[in-house]
Amino acid sequence: MFKKFFAATLLLVTMLVTACGSDKPSNAPDKPDAKKSASKLVIYTSMKESLIGGIVEGFKAKYPDIDVDWQSAGAGKIMAKLEAERQSGHLMADIIWTSEVPDFYQMKNEGLLEQYTPAGFNEVLNPFDDYDGSFTAARLGTLGIVINTEKIKTDPASWETIATDAAYKNSFGIADPALSGTAFMSIALLEKQFGWDYIVRLHDNGATKSKGSGRVVDDTAEGVLNACLGVDYITAVKIDKGSPLKMVYPNELLMVPSPVAIFKDADHKDNAKKFVDYLISQEAQQKVAEAGTVPVRRDVTLPEKYNLPKPEDALANGIKVNYNEVLANKDETVRKFSNLFK
Repeated sequence: MFKKFFAATLLLVTMLVTACGSDKPSNAPDKPDAKKSASKLVIYTSMKESLIGGIVEGFKAKYPDIDVDWQSAGAGKIMAKLEAERQSGHLMADIIWTSEVPDFYQMKNEGLLEQYTPAGFNEVLNPFDDYDGSFTAARLGTLGIVINTEKIKTDPASWETIATDAAYKNSFGIADPALSGTAFMSIALLEKQFGWDYIVRLHDNGATKSKGSGRVVDDTAEGVLNACLGVDYITAVKIDKGSPLKMVYPNELLMVPSPVAIFKDADHKDNAKKFVDYLISQEAQQKVAEAGTVPVRRDVTLPEKYNLPKPEDALANGIKVNYNEVLANKDETVRKFSNLFK
């Protein structure tokens, strides 16, 4: 069984994902039997359209006969939707791609994932010491302190700055870790590096909880917040649109791998393998970089405007955690955060 946390809100979250969780309308069939066509591929992801959209376009250009249906929502909603499908006896998705690494260990432990080492794997950076093909990192996502440059004139010197400086008092946002995989992992990384007391001090300096990783960056761009804990490529979209935002990376780098995995019972397993192969290819990883996030390959060009760390630096300098320990403490971490940021 997935975490009890998800089961408690299963029905409501499933309705939300079905109704409005996608960045584009889903064309997934209502009847499982209709999904058996060899030309189909169904992807559940927490990646926003600015990232997944270009990847899917590139894949369809390479495989025009494959009809790709992708559905995007927060990692928490995706996991609850998958649990509902498991209860019904049939998983609709072939592939899952999110940033909540502990969920992949949970699914692996439950025997849900196909072991598949994609073509070209020896050409990519692998952040998982215990890699066995159950899931593969598709990007080395980073989070930093996103500031509204009209509100904050001096870059924060460190993570400590936002917990103590008056410029961030009652004006720093964090996405809800119960809904966002990247938000959960960022809290886990900060706790690992600085202890839970640091999260408490953020709260005491007036930090607030936002609904999602996109919303918290939107609020900062609009001046509702002075700054936030922001995801690289979500921030990049706003910068491209002219928002007065800047991503500041303290020395202790928050690097969150985004794994992709194939379900063992996938209806379109061959197509899923083709997608994973494509996702780590140089062509797709160049699209990852151009979307404003860190690829898993070193043979791509990073856009200078985003000031991204090099892939090898993101891997070397990122705060290290034991993902099995993070998984074991996940419910407690979410509970503590939720109780603190009521």
